[in-house]
Amino acid sequence: MIESLYVGVFLIAFSVVIVLTPLMRKIALTLNIMDHPSSPVKTHKHPTPYLGGMAIFLGIVTALLTARFFTHFPTGTLRSLRGILTGATFVVAVGLLDDLKPGGLRFQWKFLFQFVAAFLLLLFDVRIKFIQPVWLADLLTVVWVVGVTNAFNIIDIKDGLAASQAFMASLGFLFISLPTEEIYVNFAAAAAAGAAVAFIPYNMSGRMKIFMGDTGSLMLGFCMAALSMGTSYTHVNEIGVFAPLLILGLPLYDTLFVSFLRIKQGKSPFLGSKDHLALKLEALGLTSRQLVAALATVAALFSTAAYCVTWWPLHISLFVFAVAIAIGVYVVMKLQKVVVP
Repeated sequence: MIESLYVGVFLIAFSVVIVLTPLMRKIALTLNIMDHPSSPVKTHKHPTPYLGGMAIFLGIVTALLTARFFTHFPTGTLRSLRGILTGATFVVAVGLLDDLKPGGLRFQWKFLFQFVAAFLLLLFDVRIKFIQPVWLADLLTVVWVVGVTNAFNIIDIKDGLAASQAFMASLGFLFISLPTEEIYVNFAAAAAAGAAVAFIPYNMSGRMKIFMGDTGSLMLGFCMAALSMGTSYTHVNEIGVFAPLLILGLPLYDTLFVSFLRIKQGKSPFLGSKDHLALKLEALGLTSRQLVAALATVAALFSTAAYCVTWWPLHISLFVFAVAIAIGVYVVMKLQKVVVP
């Protein structure tokens, strides 16, 4: 059964990341590729090696290339996977440059490179397809890809957080896309899930700690954006097309939450601060592990809700979205006054 192939892809990506992450950590230590807590925005206290994102990326690539040799991909699936891998490779190069450059890249350059990566997806026909005219769909595709890519970069503020969110989102896209014929989503989602979850123990380790860096967070965000555009969500009602907003709800919400608070304080939304959802919750007394577990649970619930709205009647689906919005507004009202030390 083809489902066993998805399990195989998951396990290959998982195994590659388990093996390569310690190697990437050793390389980072040898070459002094470290994240120094040189800014008030940094939440860690000691220099920590980067390059975890390279292990995640190589895990995904290895799994998909292996599947290619053992699976007869339809032409459309093969083209879509090439588009994702091409764009992801470009994003990884940008993220690596940002990690290696002292002080990182200016946000203007990062946005420019992300727009280029989004256009690469369009060249391989990975795009929003339910909107007309085509030029508007392509414009929204680029905005969506850049937005989600940055959302994962922004939420990568605590150990294990970005990886756990990517894991839950990948599973959400996988289970929704299983009945469809857009099997590129199934393969890529299985690979991303395996790679992301394998990285979490290292990211949260005390002795073997390593960060994914912008290399990993930008790449995972890019992949999630690409996956979200590859399957059908309108089995029963048209509002199901907004299911990706639930699956990617927490990274997108944190981006809006941070931007809202920064603008309210008269700050640029593009400059770093500690106004993150995770840091606000931590200030209320949650430990890092409790925080990651809690937000992963919320992401799992949101992905489950997303799956349901693709099959439930319109009025029930509208109620689900209304509840999600109400919760979001309530959290903003409660957390905006919490001071992060």
